Amino acid sequence: MKAVNDQGKEVTEFCNKYWLMLDEREAQRMYGGKEARTEEMKWRQWADDWLVHLISPNVYRTPAEALASFDYIVREGKFGAVEGAVAKYMGAAAMYLISKRLKSRHHLQEDVREDLYEAANKWVTAVGKDRPFMGGQKPNLADLAVYGVLRVTEGLEAFDDLMRHTRIQPWYLRMEKAIAEASPVP
Repeated sequence: MKAVNDQGKEVTEFCNKYWLMLDEREAQRMYGGKEARTEEMKWRQWADDWLVHLISPNVYRTPAEALASFDYIVREGKFGAVEGAVAKYMGAAAMYLISKRLKSRHHLQEDVREDLYEAANKWVTAVGKDRPFMGGQKPNLADLAVYGVLRVTEGLEAFDDLMRHTRIQPWYLRMEKAIAEASPVP
């Protein structure tokens, strides 16, 4: 379906992209009820429409953070010495500038960390105290979506700040454990 986004740009929307095609029995087994299914869809969309847009402005927030991010990218990538240096310094400079435009485009606070902290605490509040995951005793696709967005910041200052200044760390550690337990051992 064609639609116009917040910036006045025509985009293609997929109305059911968060809806899993399941028969009634499988849906009942996975979700237990329509509310849990609707909640999962809501938070998956939130991760795509809001949370993901907080990452670049936070990991490239300052020239030093941008440089540290690209240092990690170059170190983990397969770059030669010259290519690595160019990628590190040019990439960091470019992403620092782009992050400022993204901050404006998404109407983020002056200190973009505050938006990240608010988002993390909003997620933790939605999960609540009575269940370890949004999906209950096991992670659902919303848990995986939020974890996947936040996972890319691991090893960076933004991740350390997030763990230190919000209530998300216990949930995040439970997710790491659940994923490790679900992954086949080679």
